[in-house]
Amino acid sequence: TTHYLFIVVVAVNSTLLTINAGDYIFYTDWAWTSFVVFSISQSTMLVVGAIYYMLFTGVPGTATYYATIMTIYTWVAKGAWFALGYPYDFVAVPVWIPSAMLLDLTYWATRRNKHAAILIGGALVGLSLPMFNMINLLTIRDPLEMAFKYPRPTLPPYMTPIEPQVGKFYNSPVALGAGAGAVLSVPIAALGAKLNT
Repeated sequence: TTHYLFIVVVAVNSTLLTINAGDYIFYTDWAWTSFVVFSISQSTMLVVGAIYYMLFTGVPGTATYYATIMTIYTWVAKGAWFALGYPYDFVAVPVWIPSAMLLDLTYWATRRNKHAAILIGGALVGLSLPMFNMINLLTIRDPLEMAFKYPRPTLPPYMTPIEPQVGKFYNSPVALGAGAGAVLSVPIAALGAKLNT
């Protein structure tokens, strides 16, 4: 019972951490204008959660399952915003599943070698996730128009869209914190994997 309860706790908490990494990271305006922060935080959080989850179960395929949970969770959030009258493109669902599949493939191909999963799998996720998500964001109609037309009531003042800043980072503690947190979470993932064995 404890074993399965732990899996549920890890899945739920990691999902919440990943989809909110960088604060509002899966909202179109924020993800588009701070794509580098988006890429660093999402790829790192995916690897941290999936590696820990995968090594705990020892089963290749767990990372993809983990990414699927996050995808479903975010689609539910997208549906909730849409039901509130916001446009369909207001929330951009990150593309986690293909990168997670590469992580699982690495774990399987290296005969469940945890170090290879962390190094090779992590590198593959870091390289593939930004590419998949840039293609994903290119399909969204004018993100900036949506940012101005449908401002979120909870949007902090330092994240308010400013037209001359198109294509640049927001100078916000949220962006800085997300980047720093993403970088620091890499050794934490390795430490978690070490403690897990």
